[in-house]
Parts: sequence; structure tokens; C-alpha cells
Amino acid sequence: MIEAGVAKAIEIDAPVNIVIVDESGCDLAMVRMDGARFLSIETARSKALTASSHRRPTPKVPAEIAVGLAFASLGRITQMAGGLPIVFDGQTVGGIGVGSANDQEDIAIAEAALSAIGAATPWAAPQA
Repeated sequence: MIEAGVAKAIEIDAPVNIVIVDESGCDLAMVRMDGARFLSIETARSKALTASSHRRPTPKVPAEIAVGLAFASLGRITQMAGGLPIVFDGQTVGGIGVGSANDQEDIAIAEAALSAIGAATPWAAPQA
């Protein structure tokens, strides 16, 4: 999964940080590519935690609760793009967070990682 994300990042020339967490929010894997912003590792972790705990892409966390959740979680909940849940057969088993590129690149990298393991991506834009 990490390898697929890194391969996509190299393909689109977007060095990033990638964090994968389980359904409890525990880190399973992490990579910081050369050239990725070092503070974005925490952003990527927050994206993975949010996607896992809320079982949805990070931008889909409802705005009316996002600010309160961000404060209550000491900044661990975010609406920043680049966090996707890892879903198999309708069950969320974790989350992936990608940070350091722009929103579209972060999402594309996360989707490539999910695709590599056959995880569901029902929110993904249809391919033309």
C-alpha cells in the first residue's frame, strides 16, 4: 500500500508523507519522502486518524462539528483533503493520510494506495 502511494507520488512528482492507521488510530506504516515538508507528517497522521474514526474522506467531515472536534481532539481531527478511510466489504478497517502536496495530488496518491490493495473508494470521481 505504501509502495503504491510512493510510486504514484513519484509519477506525479509530488514528494509527500504517507501515514496508515488501523481502525483504532494506531500507526501501521509511515513514510516521509525526500523533499516532503517535515511538519506534514503530523498533518498526514491527522488525516488518517480522521478518515478512520469518521469513516469518510476528511473533507466530508460535517463543518458544523469539525471545529469542535478539532479542539476536543487537540487538533487531530481535520477537514484537510488527503485523508481516506480504508474500507473492505463496507467495513472501515483504518485510514490513510497523505500530506505535503496540493489537495488533488494528496487525494490521487491516497486513492492509488487504496486501489493497490483492492479497498473500496465509493467517493472517488468517475474516470473519464
